[in-house]
Amino acid sequence: MITDYVFIVFSLVLLFVGAEGLVRGSTTLALRAGLSPLIVGLTVVAFGTSSPELVVSVKAGLSQQGDIAVGNVVGSNIFNIAFILGLTALVCPIPVHRQIIKIDAPIALGVALILVFFLLDQALGRFEGGLLFVGIVAYTWVNVVLARKETTTIATPSDPLTPVVSRHWIVDILFILGGLAVLVIGSSLLVEHSINLAKDFGVSDAVIGLTIVAAGTSMPELATSIVAAFRKQPDIAIGNIVGSNIFNILGILGLSSLISPLSAAGISTLDYATMIVFTVILIPLLYTGRLLHRLEGGLLLFLYGAYIFALWPA
Repeated sequence: MITDYVFIVFSLVLLFVGAEGLVRGSTTLALRAGLSPLIVGLTVVAFGTSSPELVVSVKAGLSQQGDIAVGNVVGSNIFNIAFILGLTALVCPIPVHRQIIKIDAPIALGVALILVFFLLDQALGRFEGGLLFVGIVAYTWVNVVLARKETTTIATPSDPLTPVVSRHWIVDILFILGGLAVLVIGSSLLVEHSINLAKDFGVSDAVIGLTIVAAGTSMPELATSIVAAFRKQPDIAIGNIVGSNIFNILGILGLSSLISPLSAAGISTLDYATMIVFTVILIPLLYTGRLLHRLEGGLLLFLYGAYIFALWPA
């Protein structure tokens, strides 16, 4: 049991390091193309920080552990909104870009509803996975089109959060490949030893995926959004979370179920309802004054604590 604790902590460190390398390389490549901080946050950073969830869910699906694959995504989406945005708002109230309110937050709600509809039979097949994956391709294309309409510049050393463009694109590629390799190792360790530890306590695969694995794979999002809040980069802070939630459903579950159909009988109505409710709550919270206040952040954290309290005895 002690060995499992040690490996879980070590795997979380690997996930953080791997995601950092992947995000740094991906972001600087995007900045070479002149993308805005909001578009970088919604796509490159969001997809990069979601890479641990991708590797974990694909691995779990191939191991016929559909509850962990789906629970990881549902739990991560809940954790992203309630815990990460809640904590980030407590650190520093977050101004909200108009595009988030009008386009991306409604899309996040829409794809969450589509996922729940697809999972009414407690399974995701390859056809449904294909539809989800087409969705992430379309979403990315829309963001690229929106980016082309904006006048953008490449980041300079005065930008305290976004990495300065490296001297050569090969450096960016090395960061991306190295980050992916570390993520694969870290996610494998996290899944294996989290399952071992939780089963020692009699916890189901579904609860493992919804809590331990979901929180663990969301550490890159947590670190990125907290740093963004401290350094006054709200577009990256909130774009990272909203974009990650969209990618988790469309990209991760889409690809995972394309590779191997998923069965998720252990994920309850409470879990799906909580994901939907938090996503619904997010829209008016963002709309009020176009600022996520500390009081609203505290409310999100309280609601997350209530969800965990209700979930864990199961």
